[in-house]
Amino acid sequence: MTRTIWDSSVGKKTVMAVSGLIMLLYLIAHMIGNLKIFFGPAEINHYAHWLRTVGEPFMHYEWTLWLIRVVLVAAVVAHATSAYQLSRRDIKARPTKYVNKKAGKSFATRTMRWGGIILGLFIVWHILDLTTGTVHPGGYEHLHPYQNIIDTFSTWYGNVIYIVAVVALGFHVRHGLWSAAQTLGAGKATRDRALKIIANGLALFLTAGFVVVPVAVMTGLVS
Repeated sequence: MTRTIWDSSVGKKTVMAVSGLIMLLYLIAHMIGNLKIFFGPAEINHYAHWLRTVGEPFMHYEWTLWLIRVVLVAAVVAHATSAYQLSRRDIKARPTKYVNKKAGKSFATRTMRWGGIILGLFIVWHILDLTTGTVHPGGYEHLHPYQNIIDTFSTWYGNVIYIVAVVALGFHVRHGLWSAAQTLGAGKATRDRALKIIANGLALFLTAGFVVVPVAVMTGLVS
């Protein structure tokens, strides 16, 4: 039987790297969009409407947004599937535990699995909260993200869920970006230090950029 690229570990790592980079680009854009809340309700509410009209009149209302959603879902599924299969393959290849735990995986690597699970659960909650309004704590208003965001971060559990997920995201990006760069051939010996600096910096940038919104609501800076 002919083996495909997907059947190999290198192929699965490449799928993980590419899908991870797609999600990373989305996260950067999403974070920038969230920061519009500091410019007032008119700015971020207009942004929410604009997302649904991108590409008009060539694209119908919300078509571009749904295209982005489909690509993201495909990226998440591909990323999670390849991660799970690589994990199972790693367990089969090394059935016994490391005698010296330090010789195994770093802290960031060990938290990748649980971080992925936390992020997966968070995505479901986040969609039900701020996209569909199913579990939203206040009176959910379509195309009014300013008030919806304030409602969510006016609850203790909304802040805890969001901040825990964002911290998990930071660790995930920190390790994942460096691993993706190595998989795609950028991890030469002379570039390792630069790659780690970029990965650490981007992880910190995203974490701070996302956390600042609930903190601003909690402290009354945004109300």
